[in-house]
This record gives sequence, C-alpha cells and structure tokens, in this order.
Amino acid sequence: MAAGDGGDEVRVLQNLRGKIYDAKHLIPNKMRDFFCTINLDQEEVFRTQIVEKSLSPYFGEEFYFEIPRTFQWLSFYIYDKSVLQKDLRIGKVSIKKEDLCNYTGKENWFMLQPVDSNSEVQGKVHLELKLNELITDNGSVCQQLVVHIKECHGLPLINGQNCDPYATVSLVGPSRNDQKKTKVKKKTSNPQFNETFYFEVTRSSSYTKKSQFQVEEEDIEKLEVRVDLWNNGNLVQDVFLGEIKVPVKVLRNDSFQAWYLLQPRENGNKSSKTDDLGSLRLNICYTEDCVLPSEYYTSLRNLLLKSSDVQPISASAAYILSEVCRDKYDAVLPLVRLLLHHHKLVPFVAAVAELDLKDTQEANTIFRGNSLATRCVDEMMKIVGKHYLKVTLKPVIDEICESPKPCEIDPIKLKEGDNVEINMENLRYYVDKVFREIVRSSISCPTLMCDVFYSLRHLAATRFPNDPHVQYSAVSSFVFLRFFAVAVVSPHTFHLRPHHPDAQTSRTLTLISKAIQTLGSWGSLTKSKLSSFKETFMCEFFKTFQEEKFTESVKKFLDDVSSTESKEPSGVSEPVHLKEGEMYKRAQGRTRIGKKNFKKRWFCLTSREFTYHKQQDKEPIFTIPIKNILAVEKLDESSFNKKNMFQVLHGEKPLYIQANNCVEASEWIEALCRVTRCNQRRLSFYHPSAFLNGSWLCCKATAESTEGCARCTADVPADTQIEIDGDRETERIYSLFTINRSKLQKLEEACGSIAVYQGPQKEPDDYSNFTIEDSVATFHTLQQIIDTVEKLNESHEKYQKKRSSSAKYGKKIRLLERFPNQNKLAHLDEKETGSVLECFGFSFVFFFLIHYMHFCKIFKNEHKC
Repeated sequence: MAAGDGGDEVRVLQNLRGKIYDAKHLIPNKMRDFFCTINLDQEEVFRTQIVEKSLSPYFGEEFYFEIPRTFQWLSFYIYDKSVLQKDLRIGKVSIKKEDLCNYTGKENWFMLQPVDSNSEVQGKVHLELKLNELITDNGSVCQQLVVHIKECHGLPLINGQNCDPYATVSLVGPSRNDQKKTKVKKKTSNPQFNETFYFEVTRSSSYTKKSQFQVEEEDIEKLEVRVDLWNNGNLVQDVFLGEIKVPVKVLRNDSFQAWYLLQPRENGNKSSKTDDLGSLRLNICYTEDCVLPSEYYTSLRNLLLKSSDVQPISASAAYILSEVCRDKYDAVLPLVRLLLHHHKLVPFVAAVAELDLKDTQEANTIFRGNSLATRCVDEMMKIVGKHYLKVTLKPVIDEICESPKPCEIDPIKLKEGDNVEINMENLRYYVDKVFREIVRSSISCPTLMCDVFYSLRHLAATRFPNDPHVQYSAVSSFVFLRFFAVAVVSPHTFHLRPHHPDAQTSRTLTLISKAIQTLGSWGSLTKSKLSSFKETFMCEFFKTFQEEKFTESVKKFLDDVSSTESKEPSGVSEPVHLKEGEMYKRAQGRTRIGKKNFKKRWFCLTSREFTYHKQQDKEPIFTIPIKNILAVEKLDESSFNKKNMFQVLHGEKPLYIQANNCVEASEWIEALCRVTRCNQRRLSFYHPSAFLNGSWLCCKATAESTEGCARCTADVPADTQIEIDGDRETERIYSLFTINRSKLQKLEEACGSIAVYQGPQKEPDDYSNFTIEDSVATFHTLQQIIDTVEKLNESHEKYQKKRSSSAKYGKKIRLLERFPNQNKLAHLDEKETGSVLECFGFSFVFFFLIHYMHFCKIFKNEHKC
C-alpha cells in the first residue's frame, strides 16, 4: 500500500507541538540550575537543556511529537537540578486534555502550581457496582451494595519502576466509613484485582430503652463509594495513586460496569501561595485528527495538488490556506508534507517565491522574512535534509561535545584563568572544521533541495539582473543561515545528538553558529562588513578570516548545491543514519541468579543495520542486518511487568527492548518498521507476549518455534508504516479550512465586491490583509474549497452515523451522570454496551436520549455538547 493510504478504518491521531520559552521569578530566591520537562500524565516525554545560574531561565526549545496513547493531563514541570540529590520539582503547569483547545497556537504565561503528591495521578479503574435487596432474619428488607473491582490500567511508574498497587474500597457517609482492602499486586501498572466486596447500606442502631432493637436506614442520598489506589511502600510510606467517588444514589436498584479515570484528592494542590512559585511562558498546539479512508479526501487533495498550476498562485487553494490561517506555520506543516509526498513541492515553492520577490525591493534583504515561501523551504529542509545534516555535521559535533575545548572570546564572560588567545585558537579550529565539512558536502545534498535552490537562484537573478551576487545570497540565506547554522546551535533538535550539551559546550556551539552564518553570507567577509558586527569581540575574531579562499569555497559550494546536473557519487554510498539513543534490552544469553536481566545499551539504527553498544561511540556488541529483520511489534507489558516494550524479530531469538517513554517507543517502532517494510521475508504472525518458562505467555504453546498467534500490524494499514501520511495531512488541512470558515466567506465576499466595484478604496476593508491579485480566479477557487469542505464534512457525519448504526447493544444501557469530584465522564464497559463508547458524542446519542427522556436533564446539565 502506498504511503499515505489510510485503509478502510477511521484513525484517531494526536500530536503536540509548540515551544517552551522561559520562566521568571522562580523560587528559591537564589541562582540555581533549572530545566523543564513535558509529561503526559506522569510520564516524562521531553526534557529541555539545563540553564545554569538563573532565576529567569530562557529555554527557547521547540517540541513536536506524536502522542501514541490516551492521556488526561499535559503537564510542564520546572526542576531545580541537583548533582548529589534527587532533582527538586519547583512547580508545574497542568492542563486538562479537553482544555488544550483554549490555548492552541497562543503564547501564554502560566502561573506555576505547587507539586502535591496527592494531585499527581494517572490511570483508570474498572468497577462493577450493584445494589441488591435482601431479607433479614427478622423479615425486614435491607439493601446491600456489591462492589466488584476488576482491574486498573495505566498506573504511573514509581521511581522509574512498575508499582506494587492495591486498592481500598470504602462506603462513606456522614456517620460511617466502612473500608476494605484488596491484595497487593506486584510490579505492574495494569493490575488485575477481580475482588468483590459487600457493604450493608442499612444497619442496626444501638440498643435503647424505647426499643430492644431498632433498624435505621441511613439516607442513601448521602452515601458514596470511594476507591483509593495506593502503591505498597513496604518499608516506606505508601504512595497515593488516585481515587474515584461514586454516589450510591445513582444505582437505584440497578447495576452497571464502567471505567473511571482516577482523580486527585479533594484536598490536593490547595496551596495558598501559588503566586510565589513563578511563571512559565509556553506556546502549545494540540491536534486530534479523525482520519477517514483515503477516498474521502480525493477532491480536496486534487484541489491542493494542482495549486502550482493556478495562475496567479495567490488564487490557488494552497496559497489561500496560508492566507486564512492566523499562524502560517499551521498551514505550512501539513501543506509541505502533502506536496512533498506527491512530488508537487518544487513548482509550488518556485511560484510562491516569485510572488515573494515582487515585494522585495533590496537585493540584500532577499528571503529574510517569514513568508510562505521561506517557511515552505525551511520545512522542506527539515524533512528531506535529516540524513544530509548527519553525514555532514554529526562527526564534528560529536567531537565538540565529547572533547570540548574552551572557546569563550567575550571578555565579559571569560572566567578567571581563561586565556582569550588560546580560546580564539580553539574556536578558529572548530569553525574551520565545521566550515570545511559543509563546503565539501555538496555531493550529499538531496536532489530535492538542489532543485529548490536552483529555482530560487534563477528567480533571484531574474528579479535583480544587475546584481551578480544575488543569485548566491538567495541560496546562502537558506542553506547557511536557516539550515546549517541552526543545526549547529541546536544539535538535539535536529537529532545530531541524543542529549542536550552542557552549558559550556552550548556556548561554543552558539559561537560556531554565529561564525558559520557570517561565513556563509555572501560578501560578508569584505572589510566594509566588519563594522556591522554587533559584538566587538566577533569583529576582532573575523579579522583572521580575511582570505579569498573562504569566499571562493562558499561560491563553489553554492554553485554545486544549486545545480540540477546529476552528481557522480564518490565511492560506496554511506549508510543512512536514522536514529540512536539509550534503551534497555533483555539479556539474550547470560543470566543473573537464574533470571535474564535488563541492561542499558546504546542503540543505533542505520539503513543497513540495527546495533547496540555498551556505550556511545564504542564498537557494537550485537548487530542485526536490516534485511534479516522479520517484524517489529509491541510487547505485552505482562511479559516482564515493564512498560513501553517492543520486540525485534530476526533470525535468532526475539530481541526485547524497553524504551524510556511511550513517545520514544513509538518513534523507534516507526523507524524500524519504515526501514524494514520492503523486506521479503517479513512475518505475517507473531507472539505478542514473551516465551518464558517453557511456553509462550500469549497462546501457551510450549514449542518456541510455534507460529505466532496474532497478525502482524505490517499486514494492515498502520501509521508506523508511513513516513508521510498523506491522508492525515489532508485531514489536517480540512480541519484548518473548517476552523477558518468565516475568513473564507469574507475573502469570497471581498472577491465579489472587487469584481463589481473597481473604483478606489477610500477606507481599509475587511479583506485588506488578503492577497487578491485576480478576484475572479480567487473567487472560483474559494467556491471549490467551500464546496469540497462541505462535502467532506458530510462524509464525516455519514461515516459516524454508519458506525453508530452498526453498533451492537447489550441487554442494559445506562447513561452515567458526571459524579461530584469526577472530572471525566466514566466510560461504559465494552462488554455491556458494545461500541457505545466509540460512538458516544455522535448523532446516535441524541436518538438514544429520545427514548430515555429521564436522562435528558442529566445530559443537558452535565454534558454540554
């Protein structure tokens, strides 16, 4: 199946992007070393560099990743870095998943909240509740509450390990608190309890003179079931994991099963001094796309793909998308990926660049702004230039990070004992080496980048025919300023290094990046340019670069990377470096005390082989050729009671690997699946669990050579098989058009107004910020966009109705009200309601409510939709 074909099933895909800017007024009130993390519930998925000696640290780090699982809270934690002790959490910003839409695409300052262990919860619990009527020995009728706690899912890790959970089940009222406890389950985040507890709702009162025995029924309106999850601390204090509360009154002599999301304690996170912790500036963009089968997107996809053929380009669907989006980046990201996937990017970039050049009056400012053209080229280089960056810069970046030399040349920042002459020599050595690697790298530059650079060079020379240098500055403004220099200063972002460099190395990389920008800027080495340096120390440093060979090297390099002539490869092509990082693998041979253990290893994936090493840059101790990989699949947590595990199936025994978090696991599986998807001997079936103690845990087969019991995901459409998911990008663009429907209508009205009235405009119009070169062509495209989006909207609704009508219902269906202190609606049990959970929120709910009018009030007040 071609990349981008989504198959026949709806896929709900989530991603998160944004930027962590800075924090201010942090406590304690003295200079500390801070870093920030991003957590899905309690699972850390991203960490910034450490900012030393500051109370207002600037992080300035962008993030982008797919979210492979459900979550309740997105949290940002500020840590005080400690060398000898555990890092201290200063404060946090926590946002509910359903509230993320309120902050999407906006830059906000968030007040830090205190980190209270009673509010740090994640996971859900599966309950069955029932209220029975019993006849007592004296013939009276009483009520009995039955609580069946079945299982929990997604409990947090404790100190990096699976927890030892148990639950307490209580019936709580104004004058009673009956509590019972489950058994402790060892080393699991998904415990199976399957324990039932019984509580008497009616109870006898104490003996009085008026009556020898009196039965008193407590007000059922005041009773509630409370389930608390705990981690058994053995020799230390037990850790609270979350709670749920369910009013007994909702049972009404009936029963139901439900999944409940665990909630913080009522008294958790109630500090009165939240304003004293400081604040954090963030930009967050969370998207959740419901991707339909590929044929639904045919019309919109075709409309976007023919954009480069529309005259003028400002009347095309792709250009109009960038006009109506408040942030052009929202439009650029899916647009570039879609055009790139269908080989339509180069002509579109050339067309929008030509439009951009019409407004450029000075040759020395060419492609320096954040226009649609420059953003498209930036995004293209990030996507297609990953390997180019690695083969060019990674060796020298590794040398700088692993064997750092002092390079500070700013007199203000020099430390006691530093020698500025030696530092300048060190910096010159690094700059020469990085520069040399860049100008020698033209043979590795991807063909697509060369094609784009050729178009930009030709357009610039046509726009400024009297300036012989502009054809070079048009290319250097991208390849040096926006590509190599940015990758040098931020190697972690471009996957050149797995971890952030330390503060001194980061400063060295910043100075090298400044030098590379200047060396790559055409004509910047002339004497007249030296006076324009903002920093005097950089001006002095660059006096040593007054050599013609630098200018000639840059010129030759720019000629090479902006040429459409085919390049002759020099020798055997190098393997493409795809991914690397630390993970844990299960020992395949030796054992410790009779049990195979897990060890931390450095993993490396290239286009030729998958290896692991004892340490980074050491020789591999185990190698699997890519052609020998038969399948890459997730591994059930129950196999080793560990989260985020996957298996690499090859000719020998499976290699079991544990990633550090769910995002990292998903990225490794995706990379491995993508590079092995064309292997001829790929398996069709695999074992989702491990082979332990003489049998497969999944199917109980005793022969290790038994064929797998589950179908491999590679045989069905899966996002992990796709480098660029064309359907997902089209769905994202559809969502953007839908969100900006009012702007589309305004633009349509503006085109109509211009077509009717051609006279001068005396006052600014609502459409004054839009680019309308040809009102008739733009109007025609807008009509097509609106019509296509409306039809696609109908397709979404029809598809959901189809899924709703095919749902199978059980004997009993109850709509659960949102209980007090429950921040999330409980999910109906799948065994009871079939696919009600999947369909909840769509049109069938309204049909359902017609037949259950006594629930309408609950739905209206508690589930505003």
